[in-house]
Amino acid sequence: MAAPLMGPVAVVGLEFCAPYAVPLTVTKKALSLTDGDFVVMDGNGAVLLKVKGVFFAFRERRLLLDAAGNRLLSMQAKILSIHDRWKVFRGDSSSEKDLLFSVKKSAVIQFKTELDVFLAANTSELVCDFKVKGSYFERSVAIYLGSSDTVIAQVSRQYTVKNVLLGRDTFGVTVYPNVDYVFIAALIVILDEINREGSDS
Repeated sequence: MAAPLMGPVAVVGLEFCAPYAVPLTVTKKALSLTDGDFVVMDGNGAVLLKVKGVFFAFRERRLLLDAAGNRLLSMQAKILSIHDRWKVFRGDSSSEKDLLFSVKKSAVIQFKTELDVFLAANTSELVCDFKVKGSYFERSVAIYLGSSDTVIAQVSRQYTVKNVLLGRDTFGVTVYPNVDYVFIAALIVILDEINREGSDS
């Protein structure tokens, strides 16, 4: 069994770390022009976060907002990246000084999902700070601390008749204690984007 975390994993902010496991439901809508592409709800069904897609300088961006509409993160795909690299910035920024972390495929060709996550300070990128592994299409993915066996969140796709009829994807997420749930939500959005791009191509 993996060792418990020694301290909080606060990538976006300590205020998003709870001392208990946080259950989230992430719902991706088929088409929404007003309410966002993704909605993240807590265990009671209250909306915590929303994600909206925008186009900026001929590249795709995703803005992650809190329930009040404040912009927490800007997620941006890198153009012509063979590893499907995404960069995530604080607030509405796209400036390198506001970079929090980046995500890329561990290998160009993959049969199972494997993404490497690098914090902004890790400029050498010799060792990843977090890793996303599992089978996206088989509905089971885990997020690990670095290359260790320490799981910080688990994700499962939920298939229901209602979701299929409405053209929605729903993910059940367990964010482990003292782990930044906004960071985890951003990783799930990027995971979905990378897998969607792969299936489209």
